[in-house]
Amino acid sequence: MQRHREIAAAPLRSTPEVWKIVSQLVADTLDRSPEISRRDIEATLEIARPAGLLLIAGGHLDKAPMVLVAGAVHLSITTVSGDAALQLEENFNPVPGAAGTSEWTLYLPTPEPVSSEIRRIANGCPHLSAKEPPGSTSATAKSESIVLDRDAFLRRR
Repeated sequence: MQRHREIAAAPLRSTPEVWKIVSQLVADTLDRSPEISRRDIEATLEIARPAGLLLIAGGHLDKAPMVLVAGAVHLSITTVSGDAALQLEENFNPVPGAAGTSEWTLYLPTPEPVSSEIRRIANGCPHLSAKEPPGSTSATAKSESIVLDRDAFLRRR
């Protein structure tokens, strides 16, 4: 089940505060499974922390999601910054669907200029990945491949 959560970032919250909320959301969602240890979840999130801080501070999660895949859960997590962050209605409730799984992966986006550091961090842990999440029909990738002919629009007038 595909779900999405938006977390208000700057100016409402500092980068470490946002990471704490993201970590809590991921841990609470995975904690529903008796097969997954809360201690392992927290250890993985501590490894991911530097990557998360880079992605949040740089505004990268405003553009590309961090994705948790665990059983039936496919949770995209993004941040919202600027004026929109001040008006965002947030939902920090855990996402149902992970109760029967023992496998999970947190997929981290790899924008430039932090891509090599994100990959390095993700390579150090089996529950982290810098690859494209499975089942992701990246609308962003599709839209970036579309080329618009501006002259055709102008001629059409």
